[in-house]
Parts: sequence; C-alpha cells; structure tokens
Amino acid sequence: MSIFLRFIGLGLVLIVALLIAVFVGDQGPWYFAWLIGTVMIILISVAGAVLFDAQSDLRDSTGEF
Repeated sequence: MSIFLRFIGLGLVLIVALLIAVFVGDQGPWYFAWLIGTVMIILISVAGAVLFDAQSDLRDSTGEF
C-alpha cells in the first residue's frame, strides 16, 4: 500500500510540474535560472557568514584582533 501511495504522490507531482510548464511556456528556463541563482546566492552567502564567524571565533580564542 505504501508503494502505491508513493506512486500516486509522484504522479500528482508530475501532473503539477507539467501544468506549470504549460502555463509558463517559453519563459520556463528564465524562471528556472532565477530560482537556481537565488538559491545559490543564499547558500554562498550563508557559507561565507559561517566561515567568517568561525574565523572570528578562532581569533577571539587566541587573543588576536
């Protein structure tokens, strides 16, 4: 039963994706690039903030400023 429900769920996702592709039409690649680009900018910014915080913690623990 679980496999059947998973199959139905994936089928619904496929139908929704196809409907979105039909409605978006020729501008689909632009929306895809915008979505991927936005996610990448956020992930790179977060990674930079984490690295900066780790470096500042290291400097604080050694007494260097």
